[in-house]
Amino acid sequence: MEANIFLGIALHAVGGIAAASCFVPQKGTSRWQFQNFWLLMCLAAWLIVPVIVASLTVPNLWGVIAGTEGKVLLKVTLLGAVYGFGGMAFGVAIRHIGYSLTYAVAIGISAVLGTILPLLQTGTLLQTFSVPGGSMIVTAGFMALGGIVLCGIAGKMKESQLAGSEVHFNAKLGLTLVVLAGVLSAVFGLSLAAGEPMDKLATAHGAGQFAAGAKYIFAMGGALITNLVWWGVVHTRCGTWKDYKRLDTARNTRGGGGLASHYLFALFAGLLWYGQFFFYGLGHTRMGNYGFISWGVHMAMLIFFSFIIGLILKEWKGLKSSTLAMLAAGLTVLLTSFALIVYGSYQGEQASKTEQQAPGH
Repeated sequence: MEANIFLGIALHAVGGIAAASCFVPQKGTSRWQFQNFWLLMCLAAWLIVPVIVASLTVPNLWGVIAGTEGKVLLKVTLLGAVYGFGGMAFGVAIRHIGYSLTYAVAIGISAVLGTILPLLQTGTLLQTFSVPGGSMIVTAGFMALGGIVLCGIAGKMKESQLAGSEVHFNAKLGLTLVVLAGVLSAVFGLSLAAGEPMDKLATAHGAGQFAAGAKYIFAMGGALITNLVWWGVVHTRCGTWKDYKRLDTARNTRGGGGLASHYLFALFAGLLWYGQFFFYGLGHTRMGNYGFISWGVHMAMLIFFSFIIGLILKEWKGLKSSTLAMLAAGLTVLLTSFALIVYGSYQGEQASKTEQQAPGH
């Protein structure tokens, strides 16, 4: 496929918008408990949409699945199941600390671990310190941690200013959940990496840029299993299975709409969640020799658009300028660290190309 870096970045932006906004539709399901919205969203994001998209884009999909070793499918699914707790923690964290903080902290952690874990897995972490760009990547990782701390401080400052108000904000619980979400998001990356043999088989069948669609079914299916069990128990204890048939009239109806709209909002949220991976894949394949910056661009887009959504939802309205300055400082440090990771990766790739082109190689 012909490279087009501008189109690639545009597709990454679409994926970033989808990821940053996928939980906004929950506001249209006010007459459901959280577990009703969440479980239906998971069904759409982790089963319905992946199966439909893969069926349409991966030739002989079921042949690809049947031709993949069972141990590969099992590993992808189990790692996806572990990530399921992370997705769950992310969704709940938003309820306690809002969009801006949840995305900034979780994505910051994900970016750091997304850089370090592959190096640990391949046993090249120490070697990375000595190669061109390696020290910059490591420095950027520590910067990102600093940015996360600044965002956390901003969250604590916000909580103290909202004390006694009607606005729900729980920094301690929210930040604990979002750290868990950020750590486990890296496990999802490991799940996708474990599915590379399936990618190759799908490519051999002509899937091209859509090859990852086959493994998504199992990685996301694993996450769905975790959530089905967890929230199934919650449904049973709270007696909320019935709300899928009729709305709880005792709950606040402001902006809630009817039963059909609740289903549509939850399903649309699932579509947006899957869309982040779909457009990330399309963008990555169009970056050509600049594919190494895809992850950094995607992370930056996520934080940028989630902050915009946070402003639109007035999450930081009326707070002291010192709190806003602390948040801005945290976001600036995070985005700068991502830029350094990208540049450090570029230096490493250029050095590798030079070495390969040198006489005797």
